[in-house]
Amino acid sequence: MFKYILGIESSCDETSAAVVEDGKKLLSNIVASQISTHSKYGGVVPEVASRMHVESIIPVIEEALDKAKLDFNDIDGIAVTQGPGLIGSLLVGLASAKTLAFSLDKPLLGVNHLEAHISAVHLENEVDFPFIALIASGGHTNLYMVNGFTDFELISKTRDDAAGEAFDKAAKVLGLGYPGGVMIDKLSKSGDRDTYKFPIPFNTKKSYDFSFSGIKTSLVYFLKKNEIKDDNDLNDICAGYQESIVRSLLNKTFNAANEHNIKRVVICGGVACNSRIRELGAEYGKENNIELFYPSPSLCTDNAAMIATLGCYKFREGDLSKLNIGAYSTLKTKIVRGQKSFTDSTQQS
Repeated sequence: MFKYILGIESSCDETSAAVVEDGKKLLSNIVASQISTHSKYGGVVPEVASRMHVESIIPVIEEALDKAKLDFNDIDGIAVTQGPGLIGSLLVGLASAKTLAFSLDKPLLGVNHLEAHISAVHLENEVDFPFIALIASGGHTNLYMVNGFTDFELISKTRDDAAGEAFDKAAKVLGLGYPGGVMIDKLSKSGDRDTYKFPIPFNTKKSYDFSFSGIKTSLVYFLKKNEIKDDNDLNDICAGYQESIVRSLLNKTFNAANEHNIKRVVICGGVACNSRIRELGAEYGKENNIELFYPSPSLCTDNAAMIATLGCYKFREGDLSKLNIGAYSTLKTKIVRGQKSFTDSTQQS
């Protein structure tokens, strides 16, 4: 019986370990963030991230077990992020998980990081199947049809930049620093989203695909023609820019739900922490008579709780990995429902 699952996550710039009981109860979720280190570079430096994972991984795992009041012998299985993500970072988590699995004679499972983001919602909500899930993060913007705890059908992806990238790149152009999404969200709260109108990216009902490279370019051209007058003006720019991205995400998601006659939507991933997507999402849900669910912010950003949760359900279905599993940086899954398929070439999760 797979009751206590240890999850390990190291796909990008957070080192995390968690223990989940029965796929529903969170006993611990320890996250060592690298934001303060990478912020001075304006983004994640892969080599630095890998080295920091090496330093943090064992103490984080030990703390997760200690907080859960369990030891290694109590663990029934070990789930670890296999991809997508930064290869060097992923290998640190994989090596640690393989070592523990071998030395403790415990089952091992490599988990898809994106599917795990969706699974985080089960720790706090009872969501009936099927539902539409939007994953919006720094490296991915994907829509899924979720038919069960381990049954994910990819509907669409971004064709270029992800929503999180669009926020981070804009923040860099505006001189706001890293992480960009957090800064833009903060300034937008004091801004008027109607002062400056930016185009809603790829705003067509003919496709569920996302595209955010154009809105970044529109901001660059806007700044070439317009000088930022003061802090209030900056806040207005941030608010208008954020509004366009959020509306693009919600339009696509709710269009997919309505077309497939699905009455439940889950929004997850780091961008799901954004205050405007939660506020406006509630309005979309009410207007469309669709239930809307979000994980808590701590479960939206990269964390091991979501890895352990998905791992628990997959273990129970007999899904196991061998000790020779490798990491993968890109998502190779093709769209199985919706428009014309294409392969994602994004490097980060």
